[in-house]
Amino acid sequence: MPRFRSRQIMEWVYEKGITDPALMTSLSVTDRQRLGAEVTFFSGELIRHQSASDGTQKLLIQWFDGDERDDGERIVPTKPTLLPVLSPRVSDSTRQTECVLIPTEERNTACISSQVGCPVGCKFCASGMGGLDSNLTAGRIVEQVYRLGRLPGVRRVSNVVFMGMGEPLSNMQPVIKAVRTLASLWATGISARKITISTVGLPAAIEKLAEQLDLPVTLALSLHATTDEIRRKLIPWSEFTTIKELLAACQKWFEKTGREITLEYTLLRGVNDKREHAEQLAVLAKTLRANVNLIRYNEVEGTPFKRPNADDVRVFQEVLLSKHINTHIRASRGRDIAAACGQLRHEAKAGV
Repeated sequence: MPRFRSRQIMEWVYEKGITDPALMTSLSVTDRQRLGAEVTFFSGELIRHQSASDGTQKLLIQWFDGDERDDGERIVPTKPTLLPVLSPRVSDSTRQTECVLIPTEERNTACISSQVGCPVGCKFCASGMGGLDSNLTAGRIVEQVYRLGRLPGVRRVSNVVFMGMGEPLSNMQPVIKAVRTLASLWATGISARKITISTVGLPAAIEKLAEQLDLPVTLALSLHATTDEIRRKLIPWSEFTTIKELLAACQKWFEKTGREITLEYTLLRGVNDKREHAEQLAVLAKTLRANVNLIRYNEVEGTPFKRPNADDVRVFQEVLLSKHINTHIRASRGRDIAAACGQLRHEAKAGV
């Protein structure tokens, strides 16, 4: 097709929300027929849509094998190299992932998945139950944002966080490609500064991301513990690194990108939510340019962890603020629709 056709097609898809080639009337009939025969605009099927009382909306999408090439690079922790290839476990012919739209007065945030399942297996998280099924391609990652942006009453998605199912740095190349698409003016045009990539952290992967992604995105480190002993009980991949090594990699990220790090910290009752843990976290946060995002745990059936008490959360934040650490408590959204990462998929599999 002529070069200008690509611009026309992108305008139909991203500006006008049209994904049926037959309706792209500025294209010739022949070109519309070719698009319909050769191009897949949606490769997933929406199988569940839930809306919460606070306006949060969650989609469960089913992906089918064979209609897109799996071009992902799998990064898992091993020794001596930290960048080998992992073959996902194949369990059936369909895959399911979740994505969530979180609206506020100032923004519409899309929380999206990068993998089907998760290879990390954090003990408190529903996403890793059953391990990793497969990677999502860049197209399937972008499709989640597109679908959320086209929900009724949603004018546009302003922010994107890779905090759904999967470990983004274990599927790095499709994630990078998706970020570039999302930030492109010919696509969704979301500012790279409003895109956050969250990772449990592998130093080599963080450094590689800083080298390969030339956009000013935000890096969020899922820390969740203040000692290696506690972190290894919560996050299996912590066996292959230390908190000190992770923070050193984050410092390199800051030096290369100039972007402040966000330390994500999920508060688990009686595990990591006491004053002593807050004081330890303050010491860690002061070793680099960082802010702290406190997350009150949403209980997941089948795990032993509990949501923290409100007083403990308040004291935890006060300790950090007293140490001059920029600290926020993330608002719990969508609790009445199982909006925590992996919960809806977990419930769907269980027949709930």
